[in-house]
Amino acid sequence: MIELFGYSLSYTSLMLLFLVAFFIGMAKTGVHGISMFAVPFLAIMFGGKDSTGLMLPMLIMADFFAVKYYHRHANWGYLLKLFPSAAVGVLVGTWLGNTIDDHVFRSVMSVIIFASLAIMLWMEKGNTESIPDYLWFALLMGLLGGVTTMIGNLAGSVMALYLLSMRLPKNEYIGTAAWFFLVINLFKVPFHVLSWQSIDVNSFLLNLICLPFIALGAWCGVRLIKRIPEKYYRLLVIVMTGVASIVMLF
Repeated sequence: MIELFGYSLSYTSLMLLFLVAFFIGMAKTGVHGISMFAVPFLAIMFGGKDSTGLMLPMLIMADFFAVKYYHRHANWGYLLKLFPSAAVGVLVGTWLGNTIDDHVFRSVMSVIIFASLAIMLWMEKGNTESIPDYLWFALLMGLLGGVTTMIGNLAGSVMALYLLSMRLPKNEYIGTAAWFFLVINLFKVPFHVLSWQSIDVNSFLLNLICLPFIALGAWCGVRLIKRIPEKYYRLLVIVMTGVASIVMLF
């Protein structure tokens, strides 16, 4: 065992923490879904609510790397539709986090995301030009994104569903997601610190030692995404979103 900033960690747990940080860096720079195991790993090691507070600063660090690489590719028209309801979703998620069982919530969201993904693919069959750019759809996805990002940091699949529906090119998809999560994750910090008290000085110091692994993951993610052709990237995101929705059940 090793003592770090008030945490007693085995060497295996420490290596898993660094691996989680690496995967978060890769996920934020475009390798969608690769961090799907981060949430259960951290929940096992640190507990449900505490793990979300430990994960949030790592996500923000990775968000900054993603925005640095892809800031010019964001679609601000979609972002401005998402932000208001996402902020409301964070408030709802803060309240729900104190009342709902985490496993029940994850199971419900898994079914919703998987079913929505199947409906989206069915509706697209034979209709590759139509884009469901409706305000109500953006507001709904923003609300779900805000709730799910607060409870368990699970909004990646929700946002993937929305951005897939908009049929954004690869770099625009990554850039739009990067800005969305940077803004919303920063908005979440006061609620974790003041309401849930899941972020403190010790947890943040533990986050800081993960920074090199986040940076390495972000760099690897950028290099890998450059090698994936545009037509295969959408398929990758669809597959990983489906897999992530199944992983949520466990």
